[in-house]
Amino acid sequence: MASYFASTAFNFKPIQTLSPSSPAARVIRSEMRIYKGTRMREQRLTEMIEKKVMEAKQVCGEDETSSECKVAWDEVEEVSQAKADLRLKLHHLHQDPLEHFCRGNPEVDECTVYED
Repeated sequence: MASYFASTAFNFKPIQTLSPSSPAARVIRSEMRIYKGTRMREQRLTEMIEKKVMEAKQVCGEDETSSECKVAWDEVEEVSQAKADLRLKLHHLHQDPLEHFCRGNPEVDECTVYED
């Protein structure tokens, strides 16, 4: 593990950082809770991407240089980026976007917990 020093006014103390491949990081990943609503969102985004790609191919069938075609592919990119952002939070930052909401509303169906 790498360490560096954090400074406060007169206090220096080492802070440990985790390498993504370290055993401790693997434990954190393996114990991460993912809420049902987050899984549903990831599935909806996947379905939206597939739908938007089909729409873009249909719109661009006649003229790939049209403004409608460019807009259609922009929509594909926007939905793809939303899914990439969600996956970044889940798999690299280990944060479920519903964590804050579900702490106050554990009885809500979307807050059912899946152990990853």
